[in-house]
Order: sequence, then structure tokens, then C-alpha cells
Amino acid sequence: MGAGSSTEAEREPLLAPSYAEPNSPPVNSRVYGRRWLVLTLFSLLGLMQGMVWNFWGPIQNSAAHAYGFTKSDIAVLVLWGPVGYFPWLLFMWLMDKKGLRASLLLSAFFMLLGSALRSIPLTDEPLRRWLIHGGQFLNGLAGPTIMSAGPFLSTTWFAPDQRATATAVASLFSYLGGAASFVVGPLVVPAPNDTQARTTMTAAILDNSIRDRIQLVLYTELAAIAVLFAAVLLYFPSRPPMPPSVAAASQRLSYRSSICRLLSNLRFLMIAVAYAVPTGVMAGWSGVLDMVLTPAKVSQVDAGWIGFWSTVGGCVFGVAMARFADSIRGMLKLILVLMLAGASLASTWFTLTCLSRVTHLPATAAILYTSCILVGIFINSSVPIFLELFIETVYPVPEGITCGVVTFLGNLVCGLLLFFLTFYCTDALWTLKEAACTTVGQQPQRQAGSSPTPRAPTRKQLTD
Repeated sequence: MGAGSSTEAEREPLLAPSYAEPNSPPVNSRVYGRRWLVLTLFSLLGLMQGMVWNFWGPIQNSAAHAYGFTKSDIAVLVLWGPVGYFPWLLFMWLMDKKGLRASLLLSAFFMLLGSALRSIPLTDEPLRRWLIHGGQFLNGLAGPTIMSAGPFLSTTWFAPDQRATATAVASLFSYLGGAASFVVGPLVVPAPNDTQARTTMTAAILDNSIRDRIQLVLYTELAAIAVLFAAVLLYFPSRPPMPPSVAAASQRLSYRSSICRLLSNLRFLMIAVAYAVPTGVMAGWSGVLDMVLTPAKVSQVDAGWIGFWSTVGGCVFGVAMARFADSIRGMLKLILVLMLAGASLASTWFTLTCLSRVTHLPATAAILYTSCILVGIFINSSVPIFLELFIETVYPVPEGITCGVVTFLGNLVCGLLLFFLTFYCTDALWTLKEAACTTVGQQPQRQAGSSPTPRAPTRKQLTD
């Protein structure tokens, strides 16, 4: 400390890099308007991949009448999404070596082929079911690129002050597709009417009507995917001519070095577990939401609306939080803590509501709907914030590899949940059917017209 004033030379930084001037953003960086077209094509493919993945869960009652699917079959159809994620290393390698265009084209081709297999109108029901399962598996193979390439796209095409928002849009549109299927399926495909006595002819007419409506949705999804595949084939560059920021132009670690760096980073692994468990459980739970809420006497349409609003609310809230994170740096951890705290409170509220016979808490349909929707909003909205935190934690590991690892872990948790539901539990009894039925004031196992005292003998028993 001295009384004299410093000169201009003394105020120069001692460790100023010699390459700072050539790599400065005003000289070598540029943001292109076509980035919005690239983001739109990628997001729409994510939308369709989510719709195809979650098509059968919201209409599981109708699918049972049309194709003879059991609840385990529906759970397996949803399970193909996480199973298709297992070759994620191949897609991450392709993205790292060949760019996003090659990986996205391959994923879009799998989606197109899978949708075509599902849409073949065969009369042989066993073969038709095999084709449907094969189509769902092929659609699941598109998951590694669709679910993990959003941050890579945002870093490659967008400026730093737009990156979190672009990540939120690209990563949440697949969730939005799952939300759309909650509405499109139950509204287009009629639910079976099991409350009235039906003759063989009326049953056949209704089942044929259900099949026709399902086929209509399958054809529509196939046409939309075909258009998007053609658009990506015609124009989807891997990267812009000039990078949008210094970070986008910087040298990244190699593929093998990146994997080793991620697996040896304890902080990254802890954050990955915090991401994978809630998002994986939520994804699997929402995929069979109609089965989960059926014991609570929630209709197929109402379950669809619950899934829709919980996912859409999470997408809207997630984009808003991402925009907030873009404007105020250094708040990612605090935002995540608040989101996960809200999800914990909402899930606890839902659980205590289902156990109202034990807890004696108010149990109404409105409370059940509100708690379900809040759980989805808090967990789904945390996805883009988590992805941005991962990128900041392990930089300079490439974004695609980082997000590929964490989304694989989330799909692993989702797959384990669906595997447990499919091969260990029966008819979704793990959701505490009796407690859930109590939620809406229904006694479990009570049939319409039965005696209020089940232990009393019937007239036929007295006669015998």
C-alpha cells in the first residue's frame, strides 16, 4: 500500500493469457438466427418420442379390451423406454465423434421404424402385440440422444445468457410429449364401459371402435415422425460455422478421459444420485399413472388430466426457473434445494392422503389431484437446472457425455421400478389399494349391489 498512484502498466494482469485476444467473443463468436430452427426440430422430435413412449399407459383399460393387454403388458411397454437406453455409450460416442446430426438422424430413424411397426394393421393379435413391443423398443433406442443432447445443443448454438433456457426447452419437450399423451389418448380412444351388461355383439362393436381409434392415433404419430425425419435429413447441421461463445470453442476432454473423470468425481456422483432417484421414480410412476390411480376409483380420463397438468406445470415452471438462472448466476444449488424440498412435502402429502384411515387426514379427490400435480411440477422442473449444474461441475467434459451418464442413471432407476411392478407385484397392489380406495370414500372389494354386511349369508347359502 502506498500513497502514489499506479501506472497503466502496473494495472495490467500478471497472468493474462497470450491467447485472450484472438479468442475473445467479439472477434470469433457469433450467434445465428437459425439456432431457433435447430432447437425447434430437436424439441419436436423429443415431443414425439415422449408421446410414443407414454402412449399405452394412459389408455391401459382400452388397450386391454382391444388387444388383450394385461397390466404387466402395459408396464413392459413402458419399460422398453429405459431398456432402450442401455446402448447409450454408443450414442454418446457417435455424438462426440460425428456430431449431433449423425446421432439425431439415427435416433429419428429408429423412431420412424418403430412407429411403422406399431402401425401395421394385422389381424393376428399375438403377432400384432409382438410388433407393438418391437416398435416401443425401437422408440426407446432414441432416448439417449433425445434426453441427453439438450445441453450439448444449447452450448453449441446459444450464447451463455440463453443457454439454460435453451437447455430447458430441449430437455423438457420429451416430458411435454408424455404429457400430451395423457390427454390425446383418453380423449381420442374411448374407454371401455364395464358397468353395464353387454351382449357379445355390442362388446365386439365397442372393441372394434377402440381398435380403430387406437389405429388412428398410431397413423397420426407415424406421419408426424416421418415429416420430422425428412426435415432433419434435409437440414440439421451439427454445429454453426462460428461458435457462439468461448466455451463452445474450447478444447474438451477425449471420450475415454471424460468417462474416467466422471466416475472418479465424487461430487458429480452425489449430484447424479440426487438427480436419478426422484426423476427416475417420477418417470416410471407417471408411465403407469392410470394403473396407480385406478384403485382410487380415478377414471382413465381424470388420470390423464392429472398426468398432463403435473408434467406441463413442471415444463412451464422449469423454463421459468431456467430463465431466472440465466439472469442470476450462482443460484443453481439453491433453486434445486427449494424444488426438492417442495417435491418432498408434496409426496408426503400424497402418501398421508392415501393412508387417511391411519392418519385421519382429510381425503378428497381434490387433495389427491393437487398433491399428485405438485409432485410432478417440482420434480420435472428440476431437470434442466440439474443438467446445467452437471455441466458446470465437470467442465471441460463434453456436455453430451455428462448428460448421457446422468440420464442413463435416471432411466436405470425408472427401469428398476417398472421391473418391480411387472414381475414382482400384481395389479399395482404396491400402491396400497385399500388405502387408496379409502381416499375417495370407497370400500375395497365392495361390488355394486352387494350387501353392506359381507359376512352375512346369502339366500342361496341359506337354501343350501
